[in-house]
Amino acid sequence: MKRQKLWMGLGAAFLVVVTMAVWAFQQHRASSSDEPVGGEVALPSTQGDFSLAQLEDDQLAVLFFGYTHCPDVCPMTLTVVRQALQRLDSDLAARVVPVLVTVDPERDTLERLEEYVGYFGESFIGARGSQAQLEDIAERYGIFWRKVEMEDSEMEYTVDHSSSLYLVDREGRIRQRVLYSPNPHGLIAALEEELGASG
Repeated sequence: MKRQKLWMGLGAAFLVVVTMAVWAFQQHRASSSDEPVGGEVALPSTQGDFSLAQLEDDQLAVLFFGYTHCPDVCPMTLTVVRQALQRLDSDLAARVVPVLVTVDPERDTLERLEEYVGYFGESFIGARGSQAQLEDIAERYGIFWRKVEMEDSEMEYTVDHSSSLYLVDREGRIRQRVLYSPNPHGLIAALEEELGASG
């Protein structure tokens, strides 16, 4: 009788373990599917056709998704990128390729992008794709944007959009995602960690 109870107890414990293992696997798979997968970004740019595959093995792109009519987040973020490059060791900074991918291709021509990113430095690249290209990249990188109409305004509309920076290598792997911040400390730390590891 005792042995039967023992086996029943072990069987129940086994079922609990199996059930928990299945649940954990499903949770892991669900959370993993929410993670951005990254991948190639190949778009016309202010410096010719841009592609992550063109990067050297020891380089990283800093991808940001914004637009030139953005009143605050975009100029602040690009200023943060510029400050980070200025404070990095020059050898590390030379291995960083900052890229602004516009979420407003309707207004952001390559000419306008060239003028805009030029304010932040010669190494900055502005990239512009079709709506279909942008939607594909947005899905793979987990970004969002949406047009917000502005009545009685010369701007006609503004664009709400994601504000994170993505450190991406030539294989399209997202090495780190850096959340929006008005200071460069987080970006500097992430770049030093990744460039040091890949150097």
